[in-house]
Amino acid sequence: MNRSLGIILTIIGIVMLVWGGFSYTKQEKIIDAGPIQVSADKKETVNWPPYVGAAVLVAGIILLVSKRKT
Repeated sequence: MNRSLGIILTIIGIVMLVWGGFSYTKQEKIIDAGPIQVSADKKETVNWPPYVGAAVLVAGIILLVSKRKT
């Protein structure tokens, strides 16, 4: 269990460090007056600090190298 969780956390940490965030497009209503509707696409960005990715990466590596207690 610890080994698979360590691998997953390591991969997520590397991706977080390399990618730095992601963006998506959200459709937003500008005018809603009865049958007339005007909408616009709004680009949203989600960024995370590099130290979060580094912390996840370090936690994954610690889980990978730690010995399993029996």
